[in-house]
Amino acid sequence: MTDPALLTAQDSLAAIMIAVSASDENIRTSELLKIENIVNNLPVFAGYDPDKLKPIAQTVFDLFEQEDGLDALFGLIRDSLPEYLYETAYAVACDVAAADGQIAEPELRMLEEIRYEFNIDRLHAAAIERGARARHMHL
Repeated sequence: MTDPALLTAQDSLAAIMIAVSASDENIRTSELLKIENIVNNLPVFAGYDPDKLKPIAQTVFDLFEQEDGLDALFGLIRDSLPEYLYETAYAVACDVAAADGQIAEPELRMLEEIRYEFNIDRLHAAAIERGARARHMHL
């Protein structure tokens, strides 16, 4: 397990994406591919070692097994993620949730929790959600 006290901002963004994917207890290949694509291509992940994803995922899974694990996860993330990246965190979370073309109820609740925990303005959240939806439309 990764030492949660040593999470970087990039680790926190990865943890958010993994948490959204795992929230419905069914991590889909499309979600994993989206996480990999985000880590490999977004400027915020420049220089990030993708090999860190597996221990970060294990940390998220371990926390999800605890009674107050979600609160603990958000506490760790808030400790290591600068406030100016909160909307980025929500954006990557929305992209992962939308990756398979459908957003299950547990994923919707997780996105709502992220909005609440990061105090994301409803109008800003709607714009981020709309962008994610537009990027993941099918013909």
